[in-house]
Amino acid sequence: MEKKRHAKNRAGKAGNDLRTMVLSALIGAVVGIIFWLFLFALHKGIWVIWELLPEKVFRFSLYPLAACTAGGLLVGLFRKRFGDYPEDMMTVLSKLKKNKTYSYRKLAVIFVAALLPLIFGASVGPEAGMVGVVVALCCWAGENLSFAAQKSADYSKVGAAVSLSVLFRSPLFGILDVEDGLETDVPGDDAEGPGRLKKIVVYCVATGAGFGCFALMNSVFGKLSEGFPSFESVSAEAWDYPLALLYLAAGILLGFFFELTEKLFGKLGPMLPPVLRETVCGLLLGAAAAALPVIRFSGEEQMAVLITDFARYAPLAMIGIALLKIVMTNLCIRFGMKGGHFFPLIFAAVCLGYGLSLLFFPGDGGHAAFAAAIAVAGTLGVTLKKPLAVSVLMLLCFPVKALIFIVPAAALAALAGKAAEGGGMRKKAAA
Repeated sequence: MEKKRHAKNRAGKAGNDLRTMVLSALIGAVVGIIFWLFLFALHKGIWVIWELLPEKVFRFSLYPLAACTAGGLLVGLFRKRFGDYPEDMMTVLSKLKKNKTYSYRKLAVIFVAALLPLIFGASVGPEAGMVGVVVALCCWAGENLSFAAQKSADYSKVGAAVSLSVLFRSPLFGILDVEDGLETDVPGDDAEGPGRLKKIVVYCVATGAGFGCFALMNSVFGKLSEGFPSFESVSAEAWDYPLALLYLAAGILLGFFFELTEKLFGKLGPMLPPVLRETVCGLLLGAAAAALPVIRFSGEEQMAVLITDFARYAPLAMIGIALLKIVMTNLCIRFGMKGGHFFPLIFAAVCLGYGLSLLFFPGDGGHAAFAAAIAVAGTLGVTLKKPLAVSVLMLLCFPVKALIFIVPAAALAALAGKAAEGGGMRKKAAA
């Protein structure tokens, strides 16, 4: 009898494990498909607003100003009618952690709210909306599928990790970032040893399914994006290393500048009433875009041009673009044309690194890539404060060999960010 009971328990456990893997693979597959559909809608919208209309209908020089202002007005009206969406990634994860669920009743609203700012040229990335959509879908599954009901928050965590991994084309980044942001366990994480191994397997199965379905959609229906452009090589000679300290310091300062402007616009935004706030944001974005088109969008497409043509720009112009990109990103996020900040931050830090490298070695592509890598590591290290996650994320556009520079730079920047954060908290406590 004892043997039969043990055999039955093992069979039941194996059945649960199999269902966990199948559902995790299904979650990953759905994430890959949703991301492809999101990109499809985004590309079609951008084509209509920024190619079809200015070429066929509205042929005047200030079209970017008019389009961005109209976009801001539309976003404002949409938010007033349907609510403050999309919510940023950490807000989504915090609600999931606190409530063990996330509202899925406005799934279509979240999807459209994430698209509108991006279509109209907001200087933000798509990760905020994507994570909200995926977590909402997982919570829907948890409340409507009997097997997933007890693990709704856990499967949502898997979905959030896969969405970030597919979005940033980095399998490990989603896991590392979500693990720090949410403390619930994934399915199977019920014990040390075997539970730990099962947790890794669950993530790998879900992420593999996500990448696989996204690749399949690209293969069947056509490739929508070449992905974030990458540097072919990052080279450094002996005389380059002393400059690394300068590039790192500049990247750290850019990270602090991001946090400063984030707080500034966070205070200014609520001073304006809804709709007017988003319209003003669109107007300012349009004015900047009319003068410097590179300010529009997340920076993913603009990076490809920058990598090949950086030597054509004046050093101070590149540094100015970096600062303006940071300002416009936080303006958009805090004034209602919301989205993510990872892609714009990377673009701004690359501009900063390029600008500084042009001051010392004009036209040297290898050194420029080295400067960009250090600057990006410094900026992301300050803002994320997670050196390992920063290093993995940077593999999105830098070769693996560059990790020898990136890892220590990210670690030092994270220490600087944590020290500044700790100092600020101590001042508040003293006050």
